[in-house]
Amino acid sequence: MERRPYGNTGENLSIIGFGGIVVMQADPSSAARWVAEAVDRGVNYFDVAPTYGNAEERLGPALAPHRQGVFLACKTTQRLAAGVRDELHTSLARLHTDHFDLYQLHAVNTAAEMQQVTGPGGALEAVAQAREQGKIRYVGFSSHSVETALALLDHGGFDSVLFPVNWGLYLKADFGPQVVARARELGVARLALKAMAAGKLAEGAAKRWTKCWYQPLDDVDRVALALRFALSQPITAALPPGEAELFRLALEVAERFTPVTADEVAELRQQAAATDPLFSLAAS
Repeated sequence: MERRPYGNTGENLSIIGFGGIVVMQADPSSAARWVAEAVDRGVNYFDVAPTYGNAEERLGPALAPHRQGVFLACKTTQRLAAGVRDELHTSLARLHTDHFDLYQLHAVNTAAEMQQVTGPGGALEAVAQAREQGKIRYVGFSSHSVETALALLDHGGFDSVLFPVNWGLYLKADFGPQVVARARELGVARLALKAMAAGKLAEGAAKRWTKCWYQPLDDVDRVALALRFALSQPITAALPPGEAELFRLALEVAERFTPVTADEVAELRQQAAATDPLFSLAAS
């Protein structure tokens, strides 16, 4: 599987990452099989968070035999330093590791949240301290707000941003290209969310994919086109939905990745016109 540079750090990550939600609620033997298969197929980027049910407890033992060869990312939704310290300690223990390669402030979506994490006694204070102690190598954030993401990038101090890079959001809502462009300008690595999202779940619709709060693409051809679109942007890697079956589809696409063509982008633009995008600049 292709690997790309993670910013200017010298690290190279597989273009598909393993989201910890894949092993959430799985039995330990199944979690171990999924992790081993991912590593065997070239995946070296793993991402998890304490908000993903029991994913940390399942991923830790499954990943332990492979830990030295992978790049492990974790997240925190704590906004104050004290909360971050406690959550980081717990996550490290659950993941059977003494450090995270990447630790991210998760879902920082509002100006108020940004002020909290960057202000006195905020999350970044604890993250900086943990970095000095060797518990964290790189620092990042995730967001679903263009405005907040741009403000955090301009604030500085981050090695990467985890943000939606999605065909419908790009081609209908113009949501996301600004963040990718600014991060690239600053030398901040770009990691992608929601590459395989189709759009919002219709009200009252049956939910086939229980680990997704949105409607993911699950048709093989549409998955391939959507994921190839995301991977054709200037990003390092994409995290597929947390469903094991969809993760396997993503692996298959990544293993034979080719950039999208102009005709394929035009096709996606037509499809995007009929979608209800997950996010908008107005809401951001």
